[in-house]
Amino acid sequence: MPPVPSETVSQTGPLPERACGGVRWGLEAGSPAYLQYPPCLPLVPRIPLTVAAESLALDLPEGTLVTQHQGPVGVHDEAALRLVTDAVGSPGHGPPLSAHVVPGDRVVIAIAGPIPQAAAVEGAVIGCLQDAGVEPAEIMVLRASALEPGASREPAEPAAGLFDPSAESATAYLAADAEARPLYLARALVDADVVVAMGSFGWDAAIGGRSIEGELWPSFGRSENRDQLLVDVARRGQRGLVDWRSSLHDITWQLGVCASLRLVAGRSGSLHAACFGLPEEATRMARDAAAGWRPAVGEAADLTVATLSSGAASLTAAIRAIAAAARLTHPEGTICLLGPVGATPGIVLTRWRQGVPLPPLLREAVAARDPVLLADALQTRHLARALGERRLVLCCGMAESVVEDLGFGHASDPAVIERLAHQADHVALLHEADRMLPRI
Repeated sequence: MPPVPSETVSQTGPLPERACGGVRWGLEAGSPAYLQYPPCLPLVPRIPLTVAAESLALDLPEGTLVTQHQGPVGVHDEAALRLVTDAVGSPGHGPPLSAHVVPGDRVVIAIAGPIPQAAAVEGAVIGCLQDAGVEPAEIMVLRASALEPGASREPAEPAAGLFDPSAESATAYLAADAEARPLYLARALVDADVVVAMGSFGWDAAIGGRSIEGELWPSFGRSENRDQLLVDVARRGQRGLVDWRSSLHDITWQLGVCASLRLVAGRSGSLHAACFGLPEEATRMARDAAAGWRPAVGEAADLTVATLSSGAASLTAAIRAIAAAARLTHPEGTICLLGPVGATPGIVLTRWRQGVPLPPLLREAVAARDPVLLADALQTRHLARALGERRLVLCCGMAESVVEDLGFGHASDPAVIERLAHQADHVALLHEADRMLPRI
């Protein structure tokens, strides 16, 4: 039996310990050449499922091409704390965090949306500030909820330091944009001597590029600012992000943010990279560090099996994963989504799947200005654009009747996925697809 190659077409981690049975594994990204194993032991790639206690085993027939895509590795806990401490202490581009503050400064750590290894990251930044002479009483951690459409803006339980975008008294006038519209931001940020901006950098296949999460704006703006972003994207897609980028630039400049920490997640909830410096420089470094979430795609797969990242159970995350999977699936192929998604689809998505044309549904939702309808409209737009004519099979927490009413396939157990894989000549495995943006 020949030696097993260390990587698949775009996998950054090792292959399963056994690989043959005539299955071909790609040698390198974009390469037309593949290793062809003679029939011997069956190939049993393991796909971690968040909806089952055990992994899905695919015993594929001879000649099946399998490509596997995983995100970059990362660190946890103490190792994550050391990684962030090194990043803010010796950034390599500009002064360290300690040079941005002096004793007596009122410092606000503004955390926009969820971040990987949050406890370790916050601990490292607070420790650096205290070492620089800033008193604990002068350090405030202010958190903003996710911008994700449909996400709750209120925690299940009150959380200390959570910014409430619905309370006008929690914001203050900062500046006016290019069209003379006032820009309001969290009052604590406007009043602070130093703001340390912190957020994740990642990709969103549903919008075809960089995610809007992790930025100060409109995370720390008013509720109407968040809603306006949904309106713009629901109406115009990527073009709707033009005003967002302009406002983000204005706010960052007016606020005088010089200390920005951008975090790149690794696989399985780990922290892959921490990039510190001026906002533009930190973003540039984070973009480079996040390249592991952008695997190169060779030939299109007949079947793509996509999983969700740890903790991702929302409909928006599912649509991101579907959009990522669609980028490496044949236009007439099949996408299988595995994950604990139990959310009930909204009225816009349901009516679209029942045959109502999408454009008037989007116009109706935008005109209503209801946040729930706006989120539903945006999710539906993204799903329709990504899915095309591909078949979608869901192995998730949705009831079978709900899935069938939407016209999608329902997989009650992983055996359905096995049968579909046996019918495909090329099977792609996309781990944590909601974080992926495959390069076409």
